[in-house]
Amino acid sequence: MGEVYTADRSLAGKLRRRIVRRFHRKPLAKGPDAPMVSFTFDDAPLTSAVAGAALLETRGLAGTYYVSAGLAGQDAPMGVCAEAVDYQRLARAGHEIACHTYSHLDCGRASGQAAFDDTSRNAAALADWGLPEAQNFAYPYGEVSAGPKKTLIKRFATLRALHHGVIEQGTDLAQAPAVGVEGPDGEAVARKWLAEAKARKAWLILYTHDVRPDPSPWGCTPETLARLIDTAVADGFQVVTVREAMRRLAA
Repeated sequence: MGEVYTADRSLAGKLRRRIVRRFHRKPLAKGPDAPMVSFTFDDAPLTSAVAGAALLETRGLAGTYYVSAGLAGQDAPMGVCAEAVDYQRLARAGHEIACHTYSHLDCGRASGQAAFDDTSRNAAALADWGLPEAQNFAYPYGEVSAGPKKTLIKRFATLRALHHGVIEQGTDLAQAPAVGVEGPDGEAVARKWLAEAKARKAWLILYTHDVRPDPSPWGCTPETLARLIDTAVADGFQVVTVREAMRRLAA
C-alpha cells in the first residue's frame, strides 16, 4: 500500500460489478423504522483511530473500523495505519472492528477461495490481538466478483461495497451500498445522502479513510466529519455501528 494500487475501473470492471449485483444476493428482510447512519473508516489510518474516534466518542457514539491487519503500522497513501494497541483501545471504547481482508486483497480479481483464505488470516490476526470476531466486511477498493461474494456472505452479516445508495427492505447485504466522505465534494455528497436516508427512513453507511487537516484524496478533515455527525444527530438519526444496525434490524 506504499504505492497507490489501481483497481479495475475499466468498462469491463464496471459491468462486472453491476452484473454481480444480480447474483448471490442476501436481501434485507425488514428495513429500519427510523433513519440510521453508520460512520465507518476503511484501512484504519492512525488519524481515523485517534481523531475520528474522538469526534464520535465525545458525542457518546461509536464507529466501525474495517481493518486489514497486514497494513498495521505501515505507511499507506492515506497515512500510517493503526496498530494492534490502537484497535484494542477502539474496541474497549465500543467501536466495531470489522474485516477488510488481511492483505487488502482486490476481491474483483481474486477467487472465492483466495478471499476466504485472506479473511481467515485476518481473523486469526485479530484474534491474536484479543479482538472480538469480526461480523461485517468491506470489499477493499469496493471491488467484487462472484466467487468472493458467494463465499464471504456465508461468513459475514454484511459485505459492504462502494456504489451509492441507502439500505432498506430488499437491499442486498452481500453488496451493500455506501457513500464516501472523501475529496472536495465529499461533505456535499454525504449531506445529499443523509437527506435521502432521512426522507426514506433508511440506513446510510458513510465511509472515509484518514481524518486530518490535510487529508488524502480518500479522507476528510475533522471539521467535515464533526459537521456530518452533528447534522445526523440533529436530524434524528440513530448513529450506530454496522454491527449494532444489524442487531436492531434482526430484532
